[in-house]
Amino acid sequence: MHGLVHEMGGSVSAEHGVGRLKVGDLERFGDPAGLVAMRAIKVALDRNGIMNPGAVLRADP
Repeated sequence: MHGLVHEMGGSVSAEHGVGRLKVGDLERFGDPAGLVAMRAIKVALDRNGIMNPGAVLRADP
């Protein structure tokens, strides 16, 4: 289903967020540049990786 949604320009998650359950889907279907930006922001705000680790972005991609 996610492949079809992606082909049609949809997103893995919308108003309900990604959380821990859809991290793999976000990595597979998300915009690579957007993921790089998200990781950079996460590191800038949470250098020790203690704020909600593993949610939205894996600790070690």
